[in-house]
Amino acid sequence: MTPNASELKAEIERLHAAGFAWALACCGRDRERAEDVLQTSYLKILDGRARYAGRSRFTTYLFGVIRKTASEERRRAAMSGLLLGRYGSESGAGRGTGEDAAPVEVLALRSAVETLPRRQREILHLVFSLGMTLQEAAETLSISIGTAARHYHRGKSRLASLLSPRSLA
Repeated sequence: MTPNASELKAEIERLHAAGFAWALACCGRDRERAEDVLQTSYLKILDGRARYAGRSRFTTYLFGVIRKTASEERRRAAMSGLLLGRYGSESGAGRGTGEDAAPVEVLALRSAVETLPRRQREILHLVFSLGMTLQEAAETLSISIGTAARHYHRGKSRLASLLSPRSLA
């Protein structure tokens, strides 16, 4: 059964904090872009351009819409940058302002995570930060469970090697 508009709004409101965290992850920690992506995602859901068919949890569906919207935004921004001759000029954008106050371990983890390929970062964020199962993460990213598991294990292994005492010395 497809939820009505008020049910959709209630679910969106309930998941807003987690949705925003996922939008930040999908937008390279760029808060302004994440806000735009989240708003566009909500509009897609509420105006019917993105339809919830009930085949998965609403959280999985919502995160999939956010991820796809962020991807569309990245493509649009890259194309715009190419057309305007400014491609790559935002290389330092998207950093948070409170990183100096974070403990060294947190900074090391953030730095290590940023070196991972995008798909590995996404899987690890969905599973560890948002508490999704691998199956839910796979559905969110529109990939098979086998692909999700491979990226999950490779990402964990790579983080372990990057954060080992030998590599930090």
